[in-house]
Amino acid sequence: MPEIADNGRTWLLSGPTSSYALHLTEADELIHLHWGPGIALADAEALAARPLPSRGASFESPLDGREEYPVEGGPRFVRPALSVRTDERRGTEWAFEAYETGAADRDEGTGGDELRLRFRDAGLAVTLHYRMHGDVVERWTTVGNEGEEPLELLRADSAVWTLPDRDGWRLSQLHGRWAAESRLTRAPLTYGEKVIGSRRGHTGHQHLPWVALDTDATEELGEVYGCALGWSGSWRIAVAQLPDARVQITGGAGYDDSGLLRLAAGESFTTPVFAGLYSDGGFGGASRAWHAYQRAYVIPDAEQDRPVLFNSWEATYFDISEEQQATLARRAAAIGVELFVVDDGWFGARTGDHAGLGDWRPNPDRFPKGLTPLADYVHALGMQFGIWVEPEMVNPDSELYRAHPDWVQFQPGRKRTEFRNQLVLNLAREDVQEYLWEQLDGLLSSAPIDYVKWDFNRCFTDAGWPDDPYPQRLWVDHVRALYALLDRLRAAHPGVAFESCSGGGGRIDLGIMSRTDQVWTSDNTDPLDRLDIQHGFSQIHPARVMAAWVTDSPNAQLNGRSSTLRFRFVSAMAGVLGVGGDLSEWSEEELAEARRWVDLYKEIRPLVQHGDLHRLRPPTGGLSAVQYVRGDETVVLAWLQAQRYGEPAPALRLRGLDPTASYECRETGEVHRGAVLLHHGLATGLRGDLDATVIRLRRI
Repeated sequence: MPEIADNGRTWLLSGPTSSYALHLTEADELIHLHWGPGIALADAEALAARPLPSRGASFESPLDGREEYPVEGGPRFVRPALSVRTDERRGTEWAFEAYETGAADRDEGTGGDELRLRFRDAGLAVTLHYRMHGDVVERWTTVGNEGEEPLELLRADSAVWTLPDRDGWRLSQLHGRWAAESRLTRAPLTYGEKVIGSRRGHTGHQHLPWVALDTDATEELGEVYGCALGWSGSWRIAVAQLPDARVQITGGAGYDDSGLLRLAAGESFTTPVFAGLYSDGGFGGASRAWHAYQRAYVIPDAEQDRPVLFNSWEATYFDISEEQQATLARRAAAIGVELFVVDDGWFGARTGDHAGLGDWRPNPDRFPKGLTPLADYVHALGMQFGIWVEPEMVNPDSELYRAHPDWVQFQPGRKRTEFRNQLVLNLAREDVQEYLWEQLDGLLSSAPIDYVKWDFNRCFTDAGWPDDPYPQRLWVDHVRALYALLDRLRAAHPGVAFESCSGGGGRIDLGIMSRTDQVWTSDNTDPLDRLDIQHGFSQIHPARVMAAWVTDSPNAQLNGRSSTLRFRFVSAMAGVLGVGGDLSEWSEEELAEARRWVDLYKEIRPLVQHGDLHRLRPPTGGLSAVQYVRGDETVVLAWLQAQRYGEPAPALRLRGLDPTASYECRETGEVHRGAVLLHHGLATGLRGDLDATVIRLRRI
């Protein structure tokens, strides 16, 4: 529960190791006080008693870098978090109305005591929301039109985070591209703004909506401040080092300030959550805190193990049949797979990527009796049954498009840009929403389907809506409709799990993760490339949602690199294990080895999917390794990328263990005490290039 000063103008939120404090001046200026190590309310009050700097020169504002949520207008020059326009004026001159505490005023998230600060500017109502889960502070904003005339919401960021005064801030971010997502980079923060985001209509492969800042942190030591945005459309995060060296982080939905929505009288907009985390445990401690938060408050049914799956895509591509899928299913069951997924090609006229999207009925030539016979057969083999869909897209060569060419995003008088021979449906339209609900609800009701892989294989380009008086609203309303559709499907079909995919990792964020059970990390299944991708992914998201497949070697899809089945499995076992190779071409020896790896993964799965992650060595060449700890058990997954003659045998010092306890290595029988240094097990288990090993230890 937030603590409140006697004057009702200073507020303190505290978690296990951190605190967040803010203060409202007598002039109704909302000032940030503290974000960092835990403090008492008296400390926050002492900070509030300090006067703001005098205004000084007319070219500077004492509010800049100190306000909780700077609005457009008045004595401030920083990037505004809120920009509103009416027919008469632009900008905001708000006054404080009241504060409230109590149950959460938001559908998303789970429980928690919330602080709400309410402001008003004539008919404009603004509420700033704060809620603490552990050491993660969730912040979001509600903007409402309580007047009589419409107002245009040009920009409404979720929150602005203010960092303490420090020298030498360093910025961490995750950048990339298709098949090379989540690449971690760190660089000194310089004066001015660093802006990352997406203007593509979805989260994007280019950046994950997360940043972290530190001055001297290591993997396990030092202070780290991180922020993550929960939005699956276009977005922007701006990290600004102001002229006086103060640092603020602003983030929210939409990439630019050209307009989000037009609010009629009585309408409101609630921004996505922009969550912040302080940790004094280095980058690793921050990651473990983010992972624990997501498992507890974001991911649906996170306490459940995700099954080992087989996906047919790389085995068959579009050339599928019921008999062929049944053959693959038998082989998948024989190696211990628990979930069999039929990927693209089962519906409509979908014999390639040129046709069929939008027509969500089984292809009568390939599945003459629908999906039920195959689903029943898969269930009889002891596996769950899943399918692939891409509901937000349509091929021009489809029954849907021929009937409703106006249902796509388009600009009048302009060519409709196709990528992968497809267009984007305008999900902001209510008729499109209802069509997709009827199609998908009918599909999930027509056959015993346990799992849906939900794909999104192109970006927005012609984001127009000629019949709407405010067409740019589709950027926001598409995402809100997507969320509503997923929520409705999950409520109607509670036994169905969903995976978020967007050509790999193009839609990964806290917003989509609150509605899906796992995410497809990347279309790149090369096990060596995946080590870098998974290393970056783990900075913010847990292994519990990180889908990873074992596919064929050499990797024909991307780079032609050959790797052992051992290396491929250990790479994929660092997340939610899947198999995507053509099992009909695997030898009996390969199938037997695969069965052993799947059995081992099931044994260590509780540690990987629910344990605490320690990144022992990054994948920078040579030896890399991760460690998962849960209770009295720990497991190490290690990969040797290359080794030169004469180099010393690799060694790893483990973390997160009881220094007074003894641990037995199940691979070697050795007993270790305290901070375990693995040496002999690695030396005997790793040899040559592209080798890998799994080492298990138990407290005795």
